[in-house]
Amino acid sequence: MSGRSVVIHAFLRWVETARAGDRARAAGVLARAYVRSRIAPDDRRAAEMAMIFLLDDPAPSVRLALAEELADCGTAPRAVILPLAEDQPEIAAHIILRSPLLTDADLVDLAAKGGDVARMLIAHRPFVSRPVSAALAEIGEVPDVLALLDNEGAVLSRVSLARIAARLGDDAEIRDRLLDRGDLPSDARQALVEKVGAALAGFGLIRAAVGDGRVERITREACDLATIGMAGEVTPAEMPALVEHLRVAGRLTPVFLMHALCTGRVEFFAAAIVNLSGQAERRVRSILSDGREAAVRALYEAAGLGRDVSALFAEATLIWRREAKGGEGELSVSERLLSQVRRADDAACRAMLDLVERLAIAEQRQTARSYALIAAREAA
Repeated sequence: MSGRSVVIHAFLRWVETARAGDRARAAGVLARAYVRSRIAPDDRRAAEMAMIFLLDDPAPSVRLALAEELADCGTAPRAVILPLAEDQPEIAAHIILRSPLLTDADLVDLAAKGGDVARMLIAHRPFVSRPVSAALAEIGEVPDVLALLDNEGAVLSRVSLARIAARLGDDAEIRDRLLDRGDLPSDARQALVEKVGAALAGFGLIRAAVGDGRVERITREACDLATIGMAGEVTPAEMPALVEHLRVAGRLTPVFLMHALCTGRVEFFAAAIVNLSGQAERRVRSILSDGREAAVRALYEAAGLGRDVSALFAEATLIWRREAKGGEGELSVSERLLSQVRRADDAACRAMLDLVERLAIAEQRQTARSYALIAAREAA
């Protein structure tokens, strides 16, 4: 037996009778010597066994001393690190936050069985991998998910962001964090917009001041405007998912579709008609851009629009085509359509277009506000 091993064996006999404070200091010295390679290679195994033995020490201060010294060590024995990571929170915190030895599998396991404190510590690690973030997105509660979203070292997939939105989107802080992210999938973003609207509509003060019926209408129009604005920015790859989400949510109403067409969200409108009609994208685009009026109406009826409404959509499509080819003055598509259809006798169509007009006016007002804000900043 080497001299060092004799010392370690003597140390083990000594800790059986030493006071807790002395044991803690001795444990720190032993761990520090191990980390700094002050123990001969032949004696490192004995030192490891001594540290493993100290894991059973009844005094938390002894285990805390080990955790503080070993937390940053990339060569510490996992037989010591893993039990310390599952120890009392003040002890486990050093290991969970700092240890490079904890694998993704270790961290996922700790998140699952370690409770709120463990999940919060994992969310604060300098680097949180995609699999670990996915686990927290699936089982984390609001505080630890907020910490994860605030952590610049956390790698979150779009799937995880969507899962957080679905699970915890009713929380205002979670919504704010998610909506500020540019990598949030469009369907999840739209779902959060709906939650914002529902939250605003639920305020008793607003309902008392405005009235239930008007609150619901204003909320619906605001959500439609936000969604239409979003549709103009979505990438082609994301468009089908957004459209499918809106279809399932019952948001692809005639009013919403007409507003999309009248305001030039043609890519979104075409994707919506593809989804609703079940026809091939190439065929839908061909009919929308070049098809005869009868073919256009047949397409819209295949998408579930009634005969009276399909005629209105066909007229709007023809106006849009003329506008796309050079325009016919300063009137917008919606303004031209309104001026033509208001002369008709169909009350249902006029009512629908009244809603479209309100949406168009609200969007124009929002555009004007943005323009004024930019102009004011440039003048400052």
